[in-house]
Amino acid sequence: MMGLALRAFHSASRVRARHNLVSCSRRTLVSAADLQFGQPLHETHPHLLQAGEVTPGISALEYAHRRSKLAKSLPPNSIAILAAADLKYRSGSVFYKYHQDPDFLYLTGFNEPEALAIIEKFGDDEEHNFHLYVRPKNAKAELWDGPRSGVQAAQDVFNADEAGDVNYLPKILPEIIRRAKEVYTDLPGTIHTKSMFTRYLGGFDPSRMKGLAQVFQDNQKTSVKPLRPLMNELRVFKSEAEITNMRKAGKVSGRAITEAMRNHFSGEKDLESFLDYRFKMNGCDGPAYVPVIAGGEHALTVHYVRNDALFEGDELVLVDAGAEYGGYITDITRTWPTNGRFTDPQRDLYQMILNVQRSCVSLCREDADMTLDKLHNIAATGLGDGLKQLGFNLSGDALQTLFPHHLGHYIGLDVHDSPGFPRSRELQTGQCVTVEPGIYVPDDARWPTHFRGIGIRIEDSVCIQPESPLILTTEAVKEVVDIEALRA
Repeated sequence: MMGLALRAFHSASRVRARHNLVSCSRRTLVSAADLQFGQPLHETHPHLLQAGEVTPGISALEYAHRRSKLAKSLPPNSIAILAAADLKYRSGSVFYKYHQDPDFLYLTGFNEPEALAIIEKFGDDEEHNFHLYVRPKNAKAELWDGPRSGVQAAQDVFNADEAGDVNYLPKILPEIIRRAKEVYTDLPGTIHTKSMFTRYLGGFDPSRMKGLAQVFQDNQKTSVKPLRPLMNELRVFKSEAEITNMRKAGKVSGRAITEAMRNHFSGEKDLESFLDYRFKMNGCDGPAYVPVIAGGEHALTVHYVRNDALFEGDELVLVDAGAEYGGYITDITRTWPTNGRFTDPQRDLYQMILNVQRSCVSLCREDADMTLDKLHNIAATGLGDGLKQLGFNLSGDALQTLFPHHLGHYIGLDVHDSPGFPRSRELQTGQCVTVEPGIYVPDDARWPTHFRGIGIRIEDSVCIQPESPLILTTEAVKEVVDIEALRA
């Protein structure tokens, strides 16, 4: 085990050396007894991570590059502050599975709660210090909750220049803030008021943060600005490693959905359980979000997630589900007949939507000069023309009723990635989006009788490339003939 620790230590040192970080002479090696961490690493889980990776598919060097890019976008003598997500409790001492804050994970790879990261920018280039404050090792706490990575691993594994016990932040943080002209953060309340920033940091323990409000009052030149716009510019462009992770999630998800089409299920819950099993058994972490398994008229609710009804007759089932791998997701929706064959009205409406979806997917390339908003307008026009040919009266707000959501959104570490990033920006190589036209026909006399109660959505995850789209979810079949052949 000590040999593994040495390799982890020297690998981390090499990353620091590339970026003029703190010299390895200041590091002390972790002991074999301390080679326990709060998340899988290559040294403990070689079946999940390759050497040099901090999280599946993402290397320590890539995380260092990300921090350097953020530092480059910050003004001189400024800091960015990010906090780990809290552990959420279902009731009492019963907690939910932990999910790290995506921005925090993107910059650190650290996947534990009660942690604070600071990127401290010095001059005009990307030179910076990476501070990481985490929970210390604690044998009693770890007996109940499992291993913690601890302060030493914050340096030796996660490559922090400065690491420390998160409990000592009241002594450490004021000095860091004093030497910053600007603070970039999205901690609750920080965008508008410094006092709320103080109260949030008091969440670690209010008694520890006495005097931090005074720090801001004594430093009137320190301004607080949102970090979100800077993080969006980084996260919206995916690296090759990120795309590889999303492609794996898409492949597993697509194959699971295709296999689900092949089988007969009595109800929504059975189908949901099947997908959950397939996602995990084929190497993914599990579902990326609460899936929509909507039989019949339940598909008219865009975010239907009860998933507890039985299938009846020749109705369709709309499935919006995707797996997560290494924190990265893909988003897929498919709609198919529960008995294996489309009725004529179902087929006509489905084929019309599919034609629009394929046309929009084909435009997900940089040389098409598209934006998500432009694609949405193209889809709306195509759906409107198709509905008219099927006998729909599209006067008034008809199209907005039948197609109530946007065509697509950005994806990555979040299902709706880079929140707030404009859909009006031109799509560029490395961005990943969904394309998901849908029609939802209420049971209302306004609409043709044979289409009432039908909800259909078809969605793929797509990565923008220079001259052609990279479809991340191609394994999920969507042609009528292919869907029906699965039951033949």
